[in-house]
Amino acid sequence: MKKTVLSAVLILAAALSVQAQVKVDAGLPDYKAVQGVSGTIKGIGSDTMNNMMALWAEGFKKIYPNVQVEIEGKGSSTAPPALIEGTATFGPMSRSMKQLEIDGFVSKYGYKPTELPTSIDMLAVYVHKDNPIKALSLTQVDAIFSKTRKLGNAEDITGWGQLGLKGEWANLPISLYGRNAASGTYGYFKENALGKGDYKDSVKEQPGSSAVVQGVATDKGAIGYSGIGYKTADVRAIPLARDAFSYPVEATPENAYTGEYPLSRYLYLYVNYKPGSELDPLRREFIKYVFSKQGQADVLKDGFFPVPASIARKTLESVGIKADF
Repeated sequence: MKKTVLSAVLILAAALSVQAQVKVDAGLPDYKAVQGVSGTIKGIGSDTMNNMMALWAEGFKKIYPNVQVEIEGKGSSTAPPALIEGTATFGPMSRSMKQLEIDGFVSKYGYKPTELPTSIDMLAVYVHKDNPIKALSLTQVDAIFSKTRKLGNAEDITGWGQLGLKGEWANLPISLYGRNAASGTYGYFKENALGKGDYKDSVKEQPGSSAVVQGVATDKGAIGYSGIGYKTADVRAIPLARDAFSYPVEATPENAYTGEYPLSRYLYLYVNYKPGSELDPLRREFIKYVFSKQGQADVLKDGFFPVPASIARKTLESVGIKADF
Protein backbone atom coordinates (compact mmCIF):
# COMPACT_ATOMS: atom_id res chain seq x y z
CA MET A 1 0.00 0.00 0.00
CA LYS A 2 1.59 3.25 -1.14
CA LYS A 3 1.10 6.83 -0.08
CA THR A 4 0.35 8.45 -3.43
CA VAL A 5 -2.65 6.34 -4.45
CA LEU A 6 -5.07 5.12 -1.80
CA SER A 7 -5.82 1.46 -2.34
CA ALA A 8 -9.05 0.23 -3.90
CA VAL A 9 -9.82 -1.65 -0.70
CA LEU A 10 -9.60 1.56 1.29
CA ILE A 11 -11.72 3.52 -1.14
CA LEU A 12 -14.51 0.94 -1.26
CA ALA A 13 -14.59 0.29 2.47
CA ALA A 14 -14.30 3.89 3.55
CA ALA A 15 -16.76 5.26 1.03
CA LEU A 16 -19.50 3.36 2.84
CA SER A 17 -18.81 5.25 6.05
CA VAL A 18 -18.19 8.75 4.69
CA GLN A 19 -20.88 11.00 6.11
CA ALA A 20 -21.08 14.65 7.10
CA GLN A 21 -18.70 13.76 9.91
CA VAL A 22 -16.17 10.94 9.80
CA LYS A 23 -16.69 8.17 12.32
CA VAL A 24 -14.61 5.26 13.52
CA ASP A 25 -15.55 2.08 11.65
CA ALA A 26 -18.02 0.10 13.78
CA GLY A 27 -16.36 -3.07 12.49
CA LEU A 28 -13.18 -2.37 14.44
CA PRO A 29 -12.76 -4.28 17.72
CA ASP A 30 -12.89 -2.79 21.21
CA TYR A 31 -9.49 -3.08 22.82
CA LYS A 32 -9.37 -5.61 25.67
CA ALA A 33 -6.59 -5.71 28.25
CA VAL A 34 -4.39 -8.79 28.65
CA GLN A 35 -1.86 -9.94 31.22
CA GLY A 36 1.91 -9.70 30.98
CA VAL A 37 2.35 -6.32 29.30
CA SER A 38 5.22 -4.21 30.63
CA GLY A 39 8.30 -2.32 29.50
CA THR A 40 9.10 0.87 27.61
CA ILE A 41 7.89 1.93 24.18
CA LYS A 42 10.15 4.36 22.31
CA GLY A 43 8.77 6.11 19.25
CA ILE A 44 11.26 8.02 17.10
CA GLY A 45 10.30 9.73 13.86
CA SER A 46 7.60 11.96 12.39
CA ASP A 47 6.73 15.31 13.93
CA THR A 48 3.37 15.22 12.14
CA MET A 49 2.46 12.15 14.21
CA ASN A 50 3.72 13.50 17.55
CA ASN A 51 0.30 14.38 18.94
CA MET A 52 -1.24 11.14 17.69
CA MET A 53 1.55 9.09 19.26
CA ALA A 54 0.96 10.97 22.52
CA LEU A 55 -2.76 10.19 22.41
CA TRP A 56 -2.09 6.50 21.75
CA ALA A 57 0.43 6.46 24.59
CA GLU A 58 -2.02 8.12 26.97
CA GLY A 59 -4.78 5.64 26.14
CA PHE A 60 -2.41 2.67 26.37
CA LYS A 61 -0.99 3.78 29.73
CA LYS A 62 -4.48 4.04 31.20
CA ILE A 63 -4.83 0.33 30.53
CA TYR A 64 -1.23 -0.57 31.45
CA PRO A 65 -0.03 2.01 34.02
CA ASN A 66 3.38 0.34 34.38
CA VAL A 67 4.26 0.79 30.72
CA GLN A 68 6.50 3.76 29.92
CA VAL A 69 6.29 5.60 26.60
CA GLU A 70 8.89 7.97 25.18
CA ILE A 71 8.20 9.95 21.99
CA GLU A 72 10.76 11.85 19.94
CA GLY A 73 9.49 13.61 16.84
CA LYS A 74 12.25 15.31 14.88
CA GLY A 75 11.23 14.11 11.43
CA SER A 76 10.47 10.93 9.52
CA SER A 77 14.07 10.53 8.37
CA THR A 78 15.09 9.83 11.98
CA ALA A 79 12.90 6.70 12.14
CA PRO A 80 14.83 4.27 9.87
CA PRO A 81 18.23 4.65 11.60
CA ALA A 82 16.58 4.35 15.01
CA LEU A 83 14.88 1.11 13.97
CA ILE A 84 18.12 -0.20 12.46
CA GLU A 85 20.09 0.64 15.60
CA GLY A 86 17.38 -0.80 17.84
CA THR A 87 16.88 2.45 19.78
CA ALA A 88 13.22 2.73 18.70
CA THR A 89 10.34 0.34 19.27
CA PHE A 90 8.30 2.03 16.56
CA GLY A 91 9.19 4.45 13.77
CA PRO A 92 6.30 6.82 13.00
CA MET A 93 6.64 8.19 9.45
CA SER A 94 4.51 10.54 7.37
CA ARG A 95 5.88 8.95 4.18
CA SER A 96 6.91 5.51 3.03
CA MET A 97 10.52 4.51 3.59
CA LYS A 98 12.87 5.20 0.72
CA GLN A 99 14.60 2.27 -0.94
CA LEU A 100 17.97 3.23 0.54
CA GLU A 101 16.43 3.22 4.03
CA ILE A 102 14.88 -0.20 3.43
CA ASP A 103 18.17 -1.49 2.07
CA GLY A 104 19.98 -0.32 5.21
CA PHE A 105 17.52 -2.23 7.37
CA VAL A 106 17.69 -5.36 5.22
CA SER A 107 21.50 -5.37 5.29
CA LYS A 108 21.39 -5.67 9.06
CA TYR A 109 18.39 -7.93 9.65
CA GLY A 110 17.91 -9.85 6.42
CA TYR A 111 14.26 -8.84 6.01
CA LYS A 112 12.32 -5.64 5.39
CA PRO A 113 10.78 -3.42 8.08
CA THR A 114 7.00 -3.78 8.28
CA GLU A 115 4.87 -0.79 7.29
CA LEU A 116 1.64 -0.24 9.26
CA PRO A 117 -0.78 2.32 7.73
CA THR A 118 -2.37 3.76 10.87
CA SER A 119 -4.40 6.69 9.59
CA ILE A 120 -5.02 9.04 6.68
CA ASP A 121 -3.81 12.60 6.37
CA MET A 122 -4.27 15.33 3.81
CA LEU A 123 -1.32 17.61 3.29
CA ALA A 124 -2.99 21.01 3.17
CA VAL A 125 -1.75 24.20 1.54
CA TYR A 126 -2.56 26.98 3.99
CA VAL A 127 -2.94 30.73 3.58
CA HIS A 128 -3.85 33.47 6.06
CA LYS A 129 -7.55 33.43 6.95
CA ASP A 130 -8.10 36.82 5.25
CA ASN A 131 -6.53 35.76 1.96
CA PRO A 132 -9.28 35.70 -0.73
CA ILE A 133 -7.57 33.19 -3.06
CA LYS A 134 -10.19 30.60 -4.03
CA ALA A 135 -8.10 27.68 -5.32
CA LEU A 136 -4.71 26.71 -6.72
CA SER A 137 -3.50 24.06 -9.13
CA LEU A 138 -0.47 21.96 -8.26
CA THR A 139 1.21 23.60 -11.24
CA GLN A 140 0.79 26.97 -9.51
CA VAL A 141 1.84 25.56 -6.14
CA ASP A 142 5.01 24.26 -7.79
CA ALA A 143 5.74 27.69 -9.28
CA ILE A 144 5.20 29.29 -5.87
CA PHE A 145 7.44 26.95 -3.85
CA SER A 146 9.98 25.61 -6.37
CA LYS A 147 12.80 27.25 -8.29
CA THR A 148 12.87 24.44 -10.87
CA ARG A 149 9.14 24.44 -11.82
CA LYS A 150 9.10 20.77 -12.84
CA LEU A 151 5.31 20.86 -13.36
CA GLY A 152 5.73 23.31 -16.22
CA ASN A 153 4.34 26.68 -15.15
CA ALA A 154 5.55 29.32 -17.61
CA GLU A 155 6.67 31.82 -14.97
CA ASP A 156 7.91 32.00 -11.42
CA ILE A 157 5.16 33.10 -9.00
CA THR A 158 6.33 35.49 -6.29
CA GLY A 159 3.35 37.78 -5.67
CA TRP A 160 -0.36 37.36 -5.00
CA GLY A 161 -1.21 39.68 -7.89
CA GLN A 162 0.11 37.05 -10.32
CA LEU A 163 -2.68 34.78 -9.07
CA GLY A 164 -5.37 37.33 -9.85
CA LEU A 165 -5.79 39.00 -6.48
CA LYS A 166 -6.71 42.70 -6.53
CA GLY A 167 -6.62 45.69 -4.23
CA GLU A 168 -4.27 45.50 -1.27
CA TRP A 169 -3.22 41.98 -2.33
CA ALA A 170 -2.13 42.93 -5.85
CA ASN A 171 1.38 44.02 -4.84
CA LEU A 172 1.79 41.81 -1.77
CA PRO A 173 4.77 39.42 -2.03
CA ILE A 174 4.21 35.75 -1.26
CA SER A 175 5.95 34.61 1.93
CA LEU A 176 6.84 30.89 1.97
CA TYR A 177 6.69 28.54 4.97
CA GLY A 178 7.65 24.86 4.96
CA ARG A 179 9.37 22.05 6.82
CA ASN A 180 13.03 21.12 7.11
CA ALA A 181 14.69 18.33 5.15
CA ALA A 182 14.42 15.80 8.00
CA SER A 183 10.64 15.91 7.70
CA GLY A 184 8.61 13.32 5.81
CA THR A 185 6.17 16.11 5.01
CA TYR A 186 9.01 18.03 3.32
CA GLY A 187 9.82 14.96 1.21
CA TYR A 188 6.21 14.16 0.38
CA PHE A 189 5.47 17.73 -0.72
CA LYS A 190 8.67 17.84 -2.79
CA GLU A 191 7.73 14.64 -4.60
CA ASN A 192 4.00 15.16 -5.06
CA ALA A 193 3.53 18.93 -5.28
CA LEU A 194 6.87 19.98 -6.80
CA GLY A 195 7.41 17.07 -9.18
CA LYS A 196 10.61 16.21 -7.28
CA GLY A 197 11.91 19.72 -7.99
CA ASP A 198 14.00 21.93 -5.72
CA TYR A 199 12.55 24.24 -3.10
CA LYS A 200 13.21 27.95 -3.35
CA ASP A 201 15.91 29.25 -1.01
CA SER A 202 13.35 31.73 0.37
CA VAL A 203 11.22 29.02 2.05
CA LYS A 204 11.23 29.63 5.81
CA GLU A 205 11.93 26.12 7.11
CA GLN A 206 10.13 25.31 10.35
CA PRO A 207 11.00 22.59 12.89
CA GLY A 208 7.44 21.30 13.23
CA SER A 209 4.02 21.08 11.60
CA SER A 210 2.35 23.47 14.04
CA ALA A 211 5.12 26.03 13.53
CA VAL A 212 4.27 26.20 9.81
CA VAL A 213 0.62 26.92 10.56
CA GLN A 214 1.53 29.49 13.22
CA GLY A 215 3.83 31.23 10.75
CA VAL A 216 1.09 31.45 8.12
CA ALA A 217 -1.42 32.64 10.72
CA THR A 218 0.74 35.62 11.66
CA ASP A 219 1.93 36.61 8.16
CA LYS A 220 -0.74 38.04 5.87
CA GLY A 221 1.17 37.27 2.67
CA ALA A 222 2.08 33.74 3.73
CA ILE A 223 1.49 30.33 2.23
CA GLY A 224 2.66 27.06 3.76
CA TYR A 225 2.06 23.31 3.80
CA SER A 226 1.26 21.07 6.77
CA GLY A 227 -0.98 18.19 7.82
CA ILE A 228 -4.72 18.81 7.99
CA GLY A 229 -4.67 17.87 11.68
CA TYR A 230 -2.84 21.13 12.42
CA LYS A 231 -5.47 23.42 10.89
CA THR A 232 -6.58 26.35 13.07
CA ALA A 233 -9.19 29.11 12.74
CA ASP A 234 -6.44 31.56 11.72
CA VAL A 235 -5.63 29.83 8.41
CA ARG A 236 -7.48 28.51 5.37
CA ALA A 237 -6.81 25.22 3.58
CA ILE A 238 -6.97 26.01 -0.14
CA PRO A 239 -8.80 23.67 -2.56
CA LEU A 240 -6.29 22.10 -4.93
CA ALA A 241 -6.55 20.98 -8.56
CA ARG A 242 -4.16 18.42 -10.00
CA ASP A 243 -3.50 20.69 -12.99
CA ALA A 244 -4.99 23.60 -14.92
CA PHE A 245 -7.54 21.30 -16.57
CA SER A 246 -8.89 19.75 -13.34
CA TYR A 247 -11.49 20.94 -10.85
CA PRO A 248 -10.21 22.13 -7.46
CA VAL A 249 -10.89 19.66 -4.66
CA GLU A 250 -11.44 20.73 -1.06
CA ALA A 251 -9.46 19.22 1.81
CA THR A 252 -12.42 17.32 3.26
CA PRO A 253 -12.55 13.79 4.72
CA GLU A 254 -14.61 12.33 1.88
CA ASN A 255 -12.12 13.63 -0.68
CA ALA A 256 -9.27 12.05 1.26
CA TYR A 257 -11.00 8.67 1.40
CA THR A 258 -11.85 8.61 -2.30
CA GLY A 259 -8.36 9.79 -3.23
CA GLU A 260 -9.75 12.79 -5.15
CA TYR A 261 -7.80 15.26 -3.02
CA PRO A 262 -4.38 15.28 -4.71
CA LEU A 263 -2.28 15.30 -1.53
CA SER A 264 -3.87 12.44 0.45
CA ARG A 265 -1.46 10.11 2.24
CA TYR A 266 -1.17 7.41 4.87
CA LEU A 267 0.60 8.01 8.15
CA TYR A 268 2.66 4.96 9.11
CA LEU A 269 4.19 3.14 12.01
CA TYR A 270 7.21 1.06 11.04
CA VAL A 271 8.22 -1.90 13.16
CA ASN A 272 11.03 -4.46 13.16
CA TYR A 273 9.07 -7.67 12.65
CA LYS A 274 10.67 -10.86 11.41
CA PRO A 275 8.17 -12.62 9.12
CA GLY A 276 6.73 -15.76 10.71
CA SER A 277 7.77 -14.78 14.23
CA GLU A 278 5.63 -13.72 17.17
CA LEU A 279 5.76 -10.17 18.50
CA ASP A 280 6.53 -9.59 22.16
CA PRO A 281 3.44 -8.70 24.25
CA LEU A 282 4.32 -4.98 24.52
CA ARG A 283 4.56 -4.33 20.79
CA ARG A 284 1.72 -6.72 19.96
CA GLU A 285 -0.73 -5.03 22.33
CA PHE A 286 0.26 -1.50 21.37
CA ILE A 287 -0.37 -2.32 17.71
CA LYS A 288 -3.70 -3.92 18.61
CA TYR A 289 -4.61 -0.77 20.54
CA VAL A 290 -3.76 1.50 17.59
CA PHE A 291 -6.07 -0.52 15.32
CA SER A 292 -8.90 -0.79 17.83
CA LYS A 293 -11.93 1.49 18.18
CA GLN A 294 -10.10 3.36 20.95
CA GLY A 295 -6.92 3.85 18.95
CA GLN A 296 -8.74 5.05 15.86
CA ALA A 297 -10.84 7.39 18.01
CA ASP A 298 -7.51 8.94 19.03
CA VAL A 299 -6.78 9.43 15.31
CA LEU A 300 -10.02 11.37 14.91
CA LYS A 301 -9.33 13.37 18.07
CA ASP A 302 -6.06 14.54 16.56
CA GLY A 303 -7.79 15.76 13.40
CA PHE A 304 -6.75 12.93 11.07
CA PHE A 305 -8.92 10.20 9.52
CA PRO A 306 -9.27 6.60 10.78
CA VAL A 307 -8.64 3.52 8.66
CA PRO A 308 -11.54 1.14 7.96
CA ALA A 309 -11.72 -2.32 9.51
CA SER A 310 -10.58 -3.95 6.26
CA ILE A 311 -7.26 -2.10 6.36
CA ALA A 312 -6.85 -2.70 10.11
CA ARG A 313 -7.42 -6.43 9.65
CA LYS A 314 -4.90 -6.75 6.86
CA THR A 315 -2.34 -4.68 8.78
CA LEU A 316 -2.63 -6.74 11.97
CA GLU A 317 -2.20 -9.93 9.98
CA SER A 318 0.99 -8.49 8.41
CA VAL A 319 2.66 -8.70 11.82
CA GLY A 320 1.24 -12.10 12.78
CA ILE A 321 -1.67 -10.85 14.88
CA LYS A 322 -4.86 -12.84 14.40
CA ALA A 323 -7.69 -10.44 13.50
CA ASP A 324 -11.05 -12.03 14.34
CA PHE A 325 -13.26 -9.16 13.23
